[in-house]
Amino acid sequence: MHKINTTFKTSLLALGTGAVTLSAAPLMAQEPESCETVRFAEVGWTDITATTALTSEVLDALGYEPRIDTVSVPVAYSGMVSGDFDVFLGNWMPSMESISDPYIEDGDVDRVGVNLEGAKYTLAVPQYVHEAGVTSVEDLNEHAEEFGSQIYGIEAGNDGNELIQNMIDDDAFGLGDWELVDSSEAGMLAEVRSKTGSEDWIVFLGWEPHPMNTNFDIAYLEGADDYFGPNLGGATVYTNTRAGYVDECGNVGELLNNLQFTLEMENELMGDIMEGSADPRESARAYLQENPEVLDEWLDGVTTRDGDDGLTAVKSELGIDE
Repeated sequence: MHKINTTFKTSLLALGTGAVTLSAAPLMAQEPESCETVRFAEVGWTDITATTALTSEVLDALGYEPRIDTVSVPVAYSGMVSGDFDVFLGNWMPSMESISDPYIEDGDVDRVGVNLEGAKYTLAVPQYVHEAGVTSVEDLNEHAEEFGSQIYGIEAGNDGNELIQNMIDDDAFGLGDWELVDSSEAGMLAEVRSKTGSEDWIVFLGWEPHPMNTNFDIAYLEGADDYFGPNLGGATVYTNTRAGYVDECGNVGELLNNLQFTLEMENELMGDIMEGSADPRESARAYLQENPEVLDEWLDGVTTRDGDDGLTAVKSELGIDE
């Protein structure tokens, strides 16, 4: 997300949200055996599925054993606290402040660094609804009948759903008697597809990066800054780890610190995964083979599990000519 901008990154760092700056990777001999398996929490959002698959492909080629478990956002954080998970690549900020910040402020989870900038995250409608005059969240209640007084979200417990429910509980914009429809990413988008096919009205949780931005003609609603943040819920996505992980597993930590994704990268991969029903790891591998230049930055200062040059090993494993 799910994700989202430099302004937020700067302000978050200034507020001391616990971002971790990593030093150069230590020698591989200093990594304990426990670092061989890298345990990812993946929350069922296709953008995080894509980035987790990319990172797993690289780790696999470096000699690590990535393990991915799909869980809810609350379970991802409680799992990092309990030591069941090492890494979560989907800390969308500022929308996830209420979920992630208590863990980070208590020192139970580390916010390692930014892996995506420029995303957005707020309510959206089909373009034909926007053209009919619904351009802001303030316009929704005037058309309650057309919308059925319903806002479609994704899975229960998701931060975006919580923000929508807060709007309803606060009776913000006259939405006090509206209903949040909990679903899933796939379920929500199936509803969007059904509604847009007959040009029925629907308001739903939208975000970029995501293929919904190219699969559907949609528009994002203004006016929800107090809930989703300014710039249409503009956000920065951070990598989180269990507390102390980057010190314990310095080589993996160096890779995590180097990871930088782009909207274009994620939109392409997400489209391949969602529309082609491709295995995420296979899609990630194909992307890296076609775009090997991203590895130069990601693997700067990173070695294999055995201490060999990481870039050379990964390109060799992926069949990329030097």
